[in-house]
Amino acid sequence: MAKVLITGAGSGFGKGTALELLKRGHEVTAATLTQAEADEMAAAHEGLNTMKLDVTQAEDIANVAAMDIDVLVNNAGRGLMAPLSNVPLQEVQKTFDVNVFGMLSMCQAVIPGMKERGSGRIINVSSIAGVMSGAMSAPYAMTKHAVEALSTALREELAPYGIDVTKINPGPYLTGFNDAMVDGIEPYLEDDDEPAKASHAFLKQVMENQADPQEIVVAIADLAEADETPFETFLPEGIKEMLQEVLNARA
Repeated sequence: MAKVLITGAGSGFGKGTALELLKRGHEVTAATLTQAEADEMAAAHEGLNTMKLDVTQAEDIANVAAMDIDVLVNNAGRGLMAPLSNVPLQEVQKTFDVNVFGMLSMCQAVIPGMKERGSGRIINVSSIAGVMSGAMSAPYAMTKHAVEALSTALREELAPYGIDVTKINPGPYLTGFNDAMVDGIEPYLEDDDEPAKASHAFLKQVMENQADPQEIVVAIADLAEADETPFETFLPEGIKEMLQEVLNARA
């Protein structure tokens, strides 16, 4: 039985993974953005530990540093898609604060304890957007490209201490997260920007065929339990090649 902390566990992959690992007999703490979400999950799922955790708040991170964690699942994320020419800089900064600096803060909170024990695992939820970008996707993709660099370096740095770092790169899955990002583009579109409108329409088409998120839930749970992990897991199978072909066709 492992002690697992999952960020962004109020919905989507995080919530599903928390319940899957609880079912498998692990001691799970589901960390949610608000106390109301934490209370609701605790009441609904017997045996599940919950906590309010905003990965951008120092006092919340300090609470994590005091915990004894075997496996950290960095799942908390913020979505943002928009044309780079007019997206408000503060919105991009907020996205980096959650997706990059928040993730790094979580890692720094648990690493000392893992080093002391000589074991531990960090699972970073990246994205297919971590290895490719295109029109409208850059505000989000930039943060996930940073997650790729973060994960690559941490895996090498922490391996000598018995700490494993791995990442998972989901494509489009039906959690509501991707739909919210794509729908959120519209306020940033200018009336006369036809190319941007065409890119928005293309992304809407991509979102029409999203996969079952349970595939990612099981994959993360399996990574949490594995004796050894690969550095990266791309899902659905063949997603990199498929999306690259689509992008090439549009070029």
